[in-house]
Amino acid sequence: MADETERQALTDLVAGRWLGVLATVKRDGRPQLSNVVYAFDRERMLIRVSVTDGRAKTANLRRDPRASFHVSSEDGWSYAVAEARAELTPVAQRPDDPTVEELVGLYRGRAGRAPGLGGLPGRDGGRAPAGAAAVRRAPLRHGPARLTRSARPVPPWRYPAPRGG
Repeated sequence: MADETERQALTDLVAGRWLGVLATVKRDGRPQLSNVVYAFDRERMLIRVSVTDGRAKTANLRRDPRASFHVSSEDGWSYAVAEARAELTPVAQRPDDPTVEELVGLYRGRAGRAPGLGGLPGRDGGRAPAGAAAVRRAPLRHGPARLTRSARPVPPWRYPAPRGG
């Protein structure tokens, strides 16, 4: 990391977005990329994602917890990559277990920021806890994240104008 100003800019970028790309390692060593909605805990530098047991990214992380998390700016020219070892919690089993409590916090942390997530009321309405156990959800904790890369905006004049019509 170049300096504290850049670190702050990268942290602000991750904190200000809600959609990122989780990169895990497939069995053959190639990357598995998954677009995911996330919540970010700035104080702990912790990225949290709700994952489903049995899916490729979950299986990959059980085998190899190394993961990278890519977040880009709205225009796509700036980005941050958070590198960390992922921690998978136990899978939700019952609407009243600790995993579901953490999922409710995760959903509430991103409600209002991500389209379609404002309707997950958690304990109040009961849909999130019951649904989380039914589909075998688990929180993924990625962190504490080390922000490692950033792209600076590239002036548009550096690229040729598109041809044709």
